[in-house]
Amino acid sequence: MNKLVIEFLGTMFFLYVILASGNPLAIGLALVVAIMVAVKEHEGGYFNPAVAVMMAAAGKLKKNDLLPYIVAEVAGGLAALELHKKL
Repeated sequence: MNKLVIEFLGTMFFLYVILASGNPLAIGLALVVAIMVAVKEHEGGYFNPAVAVMMAAAGKLKKNDLLPYIVAEVAGGLAALELHKKL
């Protein structure tokens, strides 16, 4: 699966759980599930633009991939917000 799709969907899932539940246990479990899926598919699973920036600065994410990762993560967050508003 495309790494940017995984970042988008993982961020959307994680942030939707935050919005919908507010339960720390559910939020932690959602993050674990999202990371496990992402790591299985590719070496990513940052789900946070700040983490992506840090990984790029550390040389663990190609600098050319940084902007697309940030866009995918922000779009995932906005999608989670819209989904939460609709449900």
